[in-house]
Amino acid sequence: MAVCAGTKRDGSRCTVTVEPPQTYCWWHDPDNAEDRRRAASKAGKSRPNRELVGVKAQLQDLTKDVLAGELETGRAAVANQLINTRLRAIELERKIKESEDLEARIESLERRQGLTKGGRRWRA
Repeated sequence: MAVCAGTKRDGSRCTVTVEPPQTYCWWHDPDNAEDRRRAASKAGKSRPNRELVGVKAQLQDLTKDVLAGELETGRAAVANQLINTRLRAIELERKIKESEDLEARIESLERRQGLTKGGRRWRA
């Protein structure tokens, strides 16, 4: 086993172990630059963080209104169910993006190992 020859953002050396003849981990291998760029582009387009901020604000307002007696509990319960549905959709979106990233990484590893033509291949 060898240690990746890459350098982290903070300037320290990467500590991930790699199998010879590889000298870099997936994150530092120049052959994966395009895959990393695509993954970063997808991540940059995601909106879960902004959506979660809005959902948290809605929940805070809903709680405040119910406790102050400004909103009847029946309407508050329906609003809370709708907010929970949004949260489940946000989580599902996150899982799909995570799966796509993992699939891209696995396909890259398969290409490097020559497993895409005639060899065994991982399937989703």
